Amino acid sequence: MSDEAPLTLREVLEVIERLYPPESAQSWDRVGLVTGDPTQPVRRVHLAVDPTLAVVAEARDLGADLLLTHHPLLLRGVHSVATTSAKGATVTELVVGDVALYVAHTNADVAAEGVCEAFAEACGLGHTEPLALVEDRPLGRVGDLPRAQPLGAFVEALAARLEPTAGGVRVAGPPGAEVRRVAVLGGSGDDLFDAVRAARADVYVTADLRHHPVLEAREEARGGTPYLVDAGHWASEQLWLARAERALRAGLGERATRVDTHISTVRTDPWTFVVGAAEGGST
Repeated sequence: MSDEAPLTLREVLEVIERLYPPESAQSWDRVGLVTGDPTQPVRRVHLAVDPTLAVVAEARDLGADLLLTHHPLLLRGVHSVATTSAKGATVTELVVGDVALYVAHTNADVAAEGVCEAFAEACGLGHTEPLALVEDRPLGRVGDLPRAQPLGAFVEALAARLEPTAGGVRVAGPPGAEVRRVAVLGGSGDDLFDAVRAARADVYVTADLRHHPVLEAREEARGGTPYLVDAGHWASEQLWLARAERALRAGLGERATRVDTHISTVRTDPWTFVVGAAEGGST
């Protein structure tokens, strides 16, 4: 890092908000600056998916001045930030540690340097188009693989690019079925099945797929396409962190020498182990 005077939080946030404009977030979302003073110096930026207590502790231990996360800390209203609750303790740790928290959530989902683009790249897609327009914003991506391949091979290649989790990657579809057109949405995505069918995707890769929506989708498909892949919420969105770090440094230009950046090593996927998993079954 340079010996020059540090950047201010305001200067760093100007770059972040050009990459992920707050106005592009969904109406229900809560993005932007949560803690911090725009005039405070920023020498180190820490990037993570979730602003958990462990992530905040990691940021403090590394001397971070700004924690940039994908998921909001205060998505729903709270009436206390006492340390008797996890959220209150997190806010206190941020304030006492003089760590600013900034959230880029659904505005990062729809951005060119965002979550869905990073996920599409991990799936092996090149040129993509929006999967759906939600509140006039392009949510998800759909595109074609360079060549058709078996579903099993496609998922194995994707899994190799994801951070491993206890739950692994779940698949609904026959391993030998050929797929080429792929729809993706990082995070929870079982409310876009209509858009996936309209896009004529062979396979839909997302996360948080629930029993009844998936069962109904497979029934509607009569055993055919679209096949479904649940890559895990944290794993599918963790891919964005490296892309966000590169985009931030590129956006800072020559000023990037005045800021260190670090990607969190804390796994905030909540699951720790699985018992009794069985392979195979109906598709």
